Amino acid sequence: MKKTSFYFDFRVSDISICYSSLTFQKVHEKVCIISQPTSFKLTEDSQFSSFWMRTCKNEDSKFYCSYICFQGNAIKTYKYNVLTFLPLNLYEQFKRAANLYFLCLLILQIIPQISTLPWYTTLVPLVLVLGITAIKDLVDDLARHRMDKEINNRRCDVLLNGRFEETRWMNLQVGDVADILLLSSSNPNSLCYVETAELDGETNLKFKMGLKVTDERLQEEDQLARYNALILCEEPNNRLDKFMGTMIWDSQSYALDLDNMLLRGCKIRNTDVCHGLVIFAGNDTKIMRNGGKTRFKRTRIDILMNYMVYTIFALLVLLCAGLAIGHTYWYESIGSKAWYLYDGLGYSSSYRGFLSFWGYIIILNTMVPISLYVSVEVIRLGQSKFINWDLQMYYADKDTAAKARTTTLNEQLGQIEYIFSDKTGTLTQNIMAFKKSNVTIVDGTDFSQHLLDIFYFWNKYADKKFQFEDHFLVSCIRSKKDPQIHEFFKLLSLCHTVMVEHKGDELVYQAASPDEGALVTAACNFGYVFLSRTQDTITILEMDHEETYEMLALLDFNSDRKRMSIILRFPDGKIRLYCKGADTVIYQRLDANSKNIETTQEALDIFANETLRTLCLCYKDISQAEFDAWSQKHQAASVSMGNREEALDTVYEEIEENLLHFLVSVQNEILYEKKKKRRRLRLKKLRKRFTNSTNPPDSNQPVDDWEKEKRQEDFVDMACECSAVICCRVTPKQKANVVSLVKRYKKAVTLSIGDGANDVNMIKTADIGVGISGQEGMQAVMSSDYAFAQFRYLQRLLLVHGRWSYIRMCKFLRYFFYKNFAFTLVHFWFSFFNGFSSQTAYEDWFITLYNVCYSSLPVLLVGLLDQDVNDKLSLRFPKLYLPGQQGSLFNYKNFFISLFHGIFTSLMIFFIPYGAFLQTMGQDGEAPSDYQSFAVVAASSLIITVNLQISLNTSYWTFVNFFAVIGSIAIYFGVMFDIHSAGIHVILPTTFTFTGAASNALRQPYLWLTIILTVGICLLPVICIQFLYQTIWPSVGDKVQRNRMKYELEDEEEERKKKKPAFQRGGRSRRSAYAFSHSSGYADLIASGRSIRQRPRTNERANGKWERRVF
Repeated sequence: MKKTSFYFDFRVSDISICYSSLTFQKVHEKVCIISQPTSFKLTEDSQFSSFWMRTCKNEDSKFYCSYICFQGNAIKTYKYNVLTFLPLNLYEQFKRAANLYFLCLLILQIIPQISTLPWYTTLVPLVLVLGITAIKDLVDDLARHRMDKEINNRRCDVLLNGRFEETRWMNLQVGDVADILLLSSSNPNSLCYVETAELDGETNLKFKMGLKVTDERLQEEDQLARYNALILCEEPNNRLDKFMGTMIWDSQSYALDLDNMLLRGCKIRNTDVCHGLVIFAGNDTKIMRNGGKTRFKRTRIDILMNYMVYTIFALLVLLCAGLAIGHTYWYESIGSKAWYLYDGLGYSSSYRGFLSFWGYIIILNTMVPISLYVSVEVIRLGQSKFINWDLQMYYADKDTAAKARTTTLNEQLGQIEYIFSDKTGTLTQNIMAFKKSNVTIVDGTDFSQHLLDIFYFWNKYADKKFQFEDHFLVSCIRSKKDPQIHEFFKLLSLCHTVMVEHKGDELVYQAASPDEGALVTAACNFGYVFLSRTQDTITILEMDHEETYEMLALLDFNSDRKRMSIILRFPDGKIRLYCKGADTVIYQRLDANSKNIETTQEALDIFANETLRTLCLCYKDISQAEFDAWSQKHQAASVSMGNREEALDTVYEEIEENLLHFLVSVQNEILYEKKKKRRRLRLKKLRKRFTNSTNPPDSNQPVDDWEKEKRQEDFVDMACECSAVICCRVTPKQKANVVSLVKRYKKAVTLSIGDGANDVNMIKTADIGVGISGQEGMQAVMSSDYAFAQFRYLQRLLLVHGRWSYIRMCKFLRYFFYKNFAFTLVHFWFSFFNGFSSQTAYEDWFITLYNVCYSSLPVLLVGLLDQDVNDKLSLRFPKLYLPGQQGSLFNYKNFFISLFHGIFTSLMIFFIPYGAFLQTMGQDGEAPSDYQSFAVVAASSLIITVNLQISLNTSYWTFVNFFAVIGSIAIYFGVMFDIHSAGIHVILPTTFTFTGAASNALRQPYLWLTIILTVGICLLPVICIQFLYQTIWPSVGDKVQRNRMKYELEDEEEERKKKKPAFQRGGRSRRSAYAFSHSSGYADLIASGRSIRQRPRTNERANGKWERRVF
C-alpha cells in the first residue's frame, strides 16, 4: 500500500467525522475532514465495486493528511496456485494432530531398533488419507479460482481525467465496495428506484433522490469532473435505517439523510444512469458493519470426537508404558537367562523396556484410527449431496433446489434446540392481499375462490388476480347508497405514499411497503382508483368520475408512531384528516364519544384468530382556524436543526387526537393477509424465536459488568421458559447478541434462519445458519451453511436429513471405535505370551489392509444410507428428534460401551483360538498350532465378526449393504490366499513371509469350527442385549419401527383419501401487526413535488425494467 502526503486546507471546529479509505492525522483537536471523491456513472451494462478518490483545498488553515493509494481491486479468495498447492496443502493437513501423529509413527518405523512393523503398514493408509483430502481441497479451490476470475473481470465505468472510461474491477484503485451518496440520475429530479431485498428482505421498490442542487448542476461529465465539495457525516456504523451528514459546496450547507444514500447491497431498478460518490467503503459500509466475522463452525460430535481421540491416545500411552515395564521385568527374570534368546546386543533391561515402549506405540497405533477423519468427511459429503438432491426440498416456481453450502455440519442439524428466525420474508413471503373488511353493516368475506367477473365490466383498472367475492358489498358500492362504504374506500385511495406509473391503460403502483400496495390495489379493484399526485394534490377516480383533493399535510409513518395520516381539503372547502394504523395506537386516540368499540374488538379478535393482519381506519374534521394554528407549529418543527424527528412527532400528536370512526355507530376496519408458509415442528425442546425491525437502546443501563451478566442470564432464563419469543425492533447486531446469549448460558445448539443482509450476523453467530434464497436477495444465502427457497423446508431439513445424519454418524463412530479396539487389543493379550516383545498377532499385510479394505465399506454405507424409519414417519413422529437434542446416541458413555465391547471381542478372538490350538492334533497327524496358523484363524474370526456386527447395527437394508458385507469378507479371503501364495513369495520373499499359511490352516475342519465358535460367542451377547432392549425397554424409535408397516399402510390410505386440508384456526387473539411490517414512507419526497416534474431523458431506453446493483 503506497502513501503520498500533501497539505489539506480547511477550517472547522467540533467535528469528529472519519472516512474509511483516507487516513487523517489531526493537527487540531476534534477535526477530521472527508476528502471529495470523483463521481461514477451507472449505465445499462455496468456494475460498480469501488472508485478513485481525490481531495480539494480551501485556504483558511492547513492540516496534514495522508492519502492512501490502493494497488488494485483484484479479489483473491483462492488458497493455492500451481506451485504452492502441494506444499501448502500438506502443511495444512499436517496441522491436524492425527495426521502429524501418523507421520511421526512412520518416522519411528524407519528406525531399525524400534521398528516392529514394516513402514508400508502406515504409509499406505496415510497416503490414501492425504490424497483424498488433497483432491477435495483442489476441487474446492478450482471453484474459487473460477469465481474470482468472473468477479475480477466485471466491467465498470470510472470518471478519470474528466471523462468516463471503461475498466475492469481488478483495475480499480480504491479496492472495495461502497455506500454511495446519490448526486444525480437520469430520472426526473434525480429520483432513483431501489430494491433493498439484500438489506432488509423487502422486495418492494423504494425511492432515493439526489439533492436539488446536485440534480441541477451535476448531469454532464464536465460538471462532474469540476465537482468540488466536502462531506461531513457520521462515523461508520451498522444502522441501516439512519444516516446523517452535511455537504458543503460553494459556501452553502446541504443536509444529507438516508433518502440520499444508495447502500451497498441494494439493486437499482428502472433507472438508466445515476452518478454518485463514495461515502463509506469496504468494511465501513453499513452492510459490512452488520455482517460480523466469519466463524469457523464445528459440530458437537467433532469436539467430542477429538476429546475421545485424546482419551484413546492417553490409554495407548498407558498400555504401552505397562507393556514396556512388563518387558523390562520379563527380560530381567527370564529373557536374559535363556541362551536361545541371546542377540549379542548387550542392552540393559531398562533400555530394552524403553525400546519396547516405542515398539508398542507402533503396534497399537491403530487404536487411534488413521482413516477416521477421512471416513467422516466422505460420509458428510454424501449426506450433503442427499440434501442437494432432495426433490421434496426443490421449489419449482423459482427452479431452486436446497443447497448444503458446507459439508461439516450435517449431523448438527439433528441436535438443534433453539431456532432463531427472521419474520419478514422468512416466515412470511411479503405477499399481501386484501382478504376481509368490516364496514358498518357490511361484512365482506373471502371464500377462497377465484375472482368473478363482477369487477371488470364497469372497472377497467381492476386486477384480474384479485381474489375477493362478496356480491352484497359490490352491490352497495355500485348503488352509492351507503356513504360509509364510500368513505372507507376513499380513505384507502387517498391516505398513502404510493407512487403511480402509467403504462398504457395499466396502472403500476410503487409502494414503500407491501401493506400500502395491497390497500391501494384493493381500493382500485372496488372502483376507487388512485390516478396521480403532485406536490399538493391527489387525484382519484371515484367510480365513474374524477376528484382532485388538495393535500395540506402528510404525516408519515414510522415504527414508533405505527400510523400515518393525511390532511386534505375537499372540493367543497372542508378539511379532513384521514388516519390508518395499528388498533393499539388508534384506540388510544379515539374520541370519548366513539361507540361500538366492543363490537370492533370482537371483529378484530375474529380476524386475528384467522392469522390475518389488521389495521383500523378513522378520520377527523378540522376547522380552518385549528388547521392554521397547527400548520405554523408544523412548519417550525420541519426546519428544526436539532431533534427534528421528536419535534415533528410532538406536533403530529396534537392533531391526531379525538379521532372518529366513519359514522359514530360503527368502526371501520380493513384486513389484509400475509400468505403464511409456516410449518410447526411440534417439539417440546425445539423453540422458535422471531426477530423483526429495530429497537432503540435501553436507557436503564447496568451499573457494572456483574449486573450486566446477571441481567443477561435472567433474560435468557425467562425467554427459554417460553415456547416462543418475539423480539421486536432489534438491530442486526442485537439479533446476533441474542443468539450468543442463548449459546453462552444454555450451552445449546442453535439455528438461525433469515433471508436478508440484516440476518447475516445472526446466521454467522448460530451453530447452523440457514438462508432463504429467491426473491429476497442472496446476502443471507452467501453467508449461510444451508439454503433453500421456502421456510417450510426447514422441517424436512431438521426432522429428516438432520436426524438421519445424526443417527448415521453416531452409529458410524460407535462401530468404528469398536472395530479398532477389537482389532488392536488382540496384540495386547498376545503380549502376555510372547514376553512383551512387541511381536504382532497378525500378518503385516493384514494390519495394513484391515481399515482400508476389509472393514471400511459396510460402515461407510451405514453412515451414508442407514435410516431407522422413513421420512414420512420421521415427520409424523417429531419425538424421534429428541435423542439428538439430548445427545444420547454418542457420548462418553457410548464411547466406553464401545471400548468394553471391543475388549470383550478381542478377548474372545485371542483366547478361543488360543485354546483350540493348545495341545491339538490335525486329521493328518500334524499339529497346526504354529504362530502363522493362529494369526490366520484370529484374523478370519475378526473379519467375520466385525462385518456381521455392522449387519446387526444396520436398520435399513439394501442390496448395496448386503454385497458390501459379503464382499468385504470375500475380499479378505481372496487377498489372504493371494499374499500367502508361493508365487508372490518368490517375487518378494522378505515382504510376503506367510507362504502357504492360509491354505494349511483353513483345510483343517476343526479350525473352521473354531472360527464359527468365536464369531458366535462374540455376537450372541449383542443379539441378546438388543432383544432385551427392544422388548423390555423400547425407545420411541423402537416402537415406531415395530409398527412401521401399520403406519405405512395408514399413510398410503391417507394419500388415497387426501384432500387439501383446511387451515387450522388458532385459539388466541393476535393484535395488529401492521406497525411491525410497515416502513417509513415518502412524505418529504411527495411534499417537495420533485418526483412529479418531468425532464427529458438522455440516452432514452426502450420500455422495460432494468436492474442495477450498487456494491
